[in-house]
Amino acid sequence: MPETEFSASLDEDKDRNFVTALARGLDVLRCFRPNETDLTNTDISERTGLPKPTVSRLTHTLCKLDYLVADPRTGSYRLSAGVLQLGYGVLSGMEIGERAADAMRELRNGPNSYITCALAERHRMDAVYVAVQRSREEISLTMHVGSRLPLFRSAMGRSILAGMSSEDRAAALAEADRLDPDGQEARHASLERALQEYESNGYCTGYGDWRPDVNGIAVPVYSLNGARVYGLNVGGPAFHVKKKQLEQHYAPNLIRAAEALSCRRAP
Repeated sequence: MPETEFSASLDEDKDRNFVTALARGLDVLRCFRPNETDLTNTDISERTGLPKPTVSRLTHTLCKLDYLVADPRTGSYRLSAGVLQLGYGVLSGMEIGERAADAMRELRNGPNSYITCALAERHRMDAVYVAVQRSREEISLTMHVGSRLPLFRSAMGRSILAGMSSEDRAAALAEADRLDPDGQEARHASLERALQEYESNGYCTGYGDWRPDVNGIAVPVYSLNGARVYGLNVGGPAFHVKKKQLEQHYAPNLIRAAEALSCRRAP
């Protein structure tokens, strides 16, 4: 895998309209992980691969714009309300999240109380949750809006790939191969299996390949204008959520929900 979490595109230097400073500032904001409150310039430098003087200028600017808040006692930074405003603005613009709420709740409220249902969209090499209906059990998957799953190693991610055009899917695969050449063989095999599953069954599976203790299935969902591809999944702890129940009970309901939300017929 690459040494840092943020790798520039090969085409970046060739794109005259690409604003590198803006991209680097967004990379700084992306450094914050779930359950992390504070990061130092050193932390951010290590995660982005950017020099510390560059990071210092970026964090200073983001503080001025109210996207970060500095703690002078510790020399660390935390996300401010400005970032939350951006995030909620994005979510409010995703009409599918509102349309999907009832369908997701119905899927979650099926016979297995450990089931979680979520909707995700691709961001680089991840599938990012944009809506979640948590299971009815207190002990469940700790997934929430903003959680990330690997695009090529989860049922959710592979369902998004299966729903993409062949050109977009090939571009995503090429980018993943560039970032992680060592994983190329396994990634191609995983994608090929997912495409076969989707063609044969109408959904993609993930039994312990993202996390050994998690089972799930997922389907692609399309925005009404066809411009976006999402993934819709159901899953939960492998001890309580079994393959047979997912495929026999939940899969038909999941496929019907995807058809209704996409206003199109499943393959």
